[in-house]
Amino acid sequence: MKTLTLNLNLNLKTISLALGAAVLFSSSATAHDWGLKGARPDGHAPIGVMGEHTHHKGKWMASYRYMNMFMSGNRSGSDQLSVAQVNANYPVVPTEMTMEMHMFGVMYAPIDRVTVMLGIPYKRISMDHVVPGPGLAFTTEAHGLGDLKLGTLTRLWSKEGHGVHLNLGFSAPTGSIDKTDATPAGGPNTPLPYPMQLGSGTVDFQPGVTYNGQTEKWSWGGQVSGNVRLGENGNDYTLGNELNATAWAARQLCKWNSFSFRLNSKTWGNIDGADSRPGFPPTAMVPTADPNRRGGTRLDALVGMNLFAPKDTKLKGHRLAIEGGIPIAQQLEGPQLETDWIVSVGWQFSW
Repeated sequence: MKTLTLNLNLNLKTISLALGAAVLFSSSATAHDWGLKGARPDGHAPIGVMGEHTHHKGKWMASYRYMNMFMSGNRSGSDQLSVAQVNANYPVVPTEMTMEMHMFGVMYAPIDRVTVMLGIPYKRISMDHVVPGPGLAFTTEAHGLGDLKLGTLTRLWSKEGHGVHLNLGFSAPTGSIDKTDATPAGGPNTPLPYPMQLGSGTVDFQPGVTYNGQTEKWSWGGQVSGNVRLGENGNDYTLGNELNATAWAARQLCKWNSFSFRLNSKTWGNIDGADSRPGFPPTAMVPTADPNRRGGTRLDALVGMNLFAPKDTKLKGHRLAIEGGIPIAQQLEGPQLETDWIVSVGWQFSW
C-alpha cells in the first residue's frame, strides 16, 4: 500500500510538471494556426477518450456515450484468487460486477482557443456475491445520477498537423454516496460498500494535457490526466486519487471510416478514512467494505472504429463510434474484483 501511495503521489507531481511545461508553449499559439482537421473519421480520438479535441469559436457539439465494464473473479496483486481463497478471510465473496454509464455531453467554444464542456452521467451498478458457508447467493444494485463534470479545453500550441491543449475540469458531488440495498445479513436497507456508490462525495479536480497529430491518412495522440479528491465527504472518507495515461493511433480507411488502436493505463489509490454510516459492513465481512483494499493499477489494450458522415451528405456533422478492449495487466490491492472487458459506444453531432 505504501508503494502504491508513493507512486501515486509521484505521478500526480508528474501531472503538475506536465501542465507547467504545456503552458510554456502557449505563447507561440494563435487563434488561426490550429492545423488539425476534425471533418474526417479520425478527426476525433477513440470514443473512450474524453476531452481530446477542441472547437472553433461559436461551434457546438452534443454527444452521448454508453460505457460498460464487466468484472469477474478476484485478484490480489497480480495473482488470481478462487472463491475458497477469498472465503478463508471473508465470509462474503463478491464474484461479478457490471458497471454501466450513460454520459450526456455538450461542448461549446465561446472563443477560438477555449472550449467549455459539460458531462452528465447516469450509472447502473450490479454486484453478485456468494456466502459459501450456508450456500447463499445474492445481488446488490444501485442506479442514479453520477457526479456532474464541468471543464475547459484550452489550445496551447500547434503547427500544421499537431496540437496540444490543456484540460482543466472539476466534478461536482451530485452522485449519491448513501446507496442501500437488501443483503442476507444486514436486512432490506444495508449501506452498500464503496464500489456500489454512484459518486465520490467530494469536489474533484481533474487536470490534464492532450496532444493530437495528423497526416493525410493517419492520426495519433496521447493524454495524461488526473483526478484529485478535494477534502472529505459527508460519510468521513475520501476516495483515492487517480492517474490516467493513454496513447492511440488511427488509420483512415475511407472518407467515412477509420480504425484505431489504443493503450490505456490507470492507477488509483486506496481510500482515506472509512464510511461512518450505521450498519455499514465491517471490513472483516466483505473485501469491498475495506478501504485498504481499493487501490490498483491496470493496463488496457483497445481497438475501435469511427464512422463519420462527410459534409456532402444529409447526415453531415454526425459521428458514430465504438471501442472495446481487455486488460493486458492488472495489479490490485485485493482481494478485489478484476476487470474482464470494457466497451464504449457513442454518438456525436457538431454544428
